[in-house]
Amino acid sequence: MHMSATPAFPSTKSARHEMIRDLLASESIGSQEGLRARLAERGIDVTQTTLSRDLMDLRATKIRDASGALIYTVPDHDGGLTHDAEAANVRLARWCQLLLVTSVKVGNQLVLRTQVGAANLLASSIDAVRRDEIAGTIAGDDTILVICRSEEGAADVERSLLALAEPGALPEN
Repeated sequence: MHMSATPAFPSTKSARHEMIRDLLASESIGSQEGLRARLAERGIDVTQTTLSRDLMDLRATKIRDASGALIYTVPDHDGGLTHDAEAANVRLARWCQLLLVTSVKVGNQLVLRTQVGAANLLASSIDAVRRDEIAGTIAGDDTILVICRSEEGAADVERSLLALAEPGALPEN
């Protein structure tokens, strides 16, 4: 069975916000016009006024990227900036080490056990890293379902999460 790489989006405000968050995490976008153009390519036509309101709702700020250009960033679901992939990886390592208890691979899915009450925090950190192999996560109280795009992807994700959970895997500050 072939799965589509591009998700279908409902035309809701929250779906639009999520698409904006994903675009700002994966690309360097420095203008509202540039962001509007990228949204239009994904089938979302939005007025400048609406986009401006969306950026305010998402608490967008401009930061300088490595080349010195000003680009938009917004806080991610786990609180870090969308454009700081290195920080997202550091947070994931920290939470894996503190919270991950076990992993069971079932086909293209992982069932992760966490400490009681910690599933949402770890799932948000997994989502913030935005790995292509991961289609999405579902978190309960102490269990996370990680749905991957393939069995190989699930094996890769499981290996990396378990490696991050090892003592000493936490990057030094």
